[in-house]
Amino acid sequence: MPVMLIADDNKQITSILEEYAKKEGFTTKIALDGREALDIFEKFHPDVILLDVMMPLVDGFEVCRKIRKTSNVPIIMITARGEDFEKIMGLDIGADDYILKPFSPAEVMARVRAVLRRITHIEEEKQNLFLYDNLKINIDDYLVMINNKSISLTKKEIELLWTLSTNKNKVFSRDSLLNSLWGYDYFGDTRTVDSHIKRLRSKLDEFDHPNWEIKTIWGVGYKFEVNINEK
Repeated sequence: MPVMLIADDNKQITSILEEYAKKEGFTTKIALDGREALDIFEKFHPDVILLDVMMPLVDGFEVCRKIRKTSNVPIIMITARGEDFEKIMGLDIGADDYILKPFSPAEVMARVRAVLRRITHIEEEKQNLFLYDNLKINIDDYLVMINNKSISLTKKEIELLWTLSTNKNKVFSRDSLLNSLWGYDYFGDTRTVDSHIKRLRSKLDEFDHPNWEIKTIWGVGYKFEVNINEK
């Protein structure tokens, strides 16, 4: 089950939120001060955090800053004060949402669901979208662009480019590309890969792309090579 960290020094609030969180299918971890919140975060790596601003030892803002150094876990901050500067600061340091006390526990859970849906959607989009330098590949739409200009590629050429580019600098043998893209039962040989690479390069080379290329590794296969100065 997903883990929710509830960090608030008010035990009545943590008890109510814990009850609602469990109904939503979460395993809960409770922290009554900022230092305990950081310890629980390091130990259990929660999937979402409800974080009170005003806590003993380490306040919620500092907890959020420390967590954001290593994690993009969804954080919803909770405060009894409604000053705009606090909301802005909380969002600027990496909070995903902000809730004012007093609040409805049902609303808090609705906010949690909304944040998790948004994060999931973003992650799914990232998984199906490749961006490097001036190259963009959307594998869902089978769309390839260089310098924001669409390139006309066949389905198999796009799949070939996707496989290579999403594994930057990794060398693929002709056999592995043939098997993964055409299938083990495909009636053909590695020259099929070579011919597709040749046509793909010809189309890509109509555009400048000095920071990346499909490079031949003689006697082995191909790789998507990026600028060695990439950081």
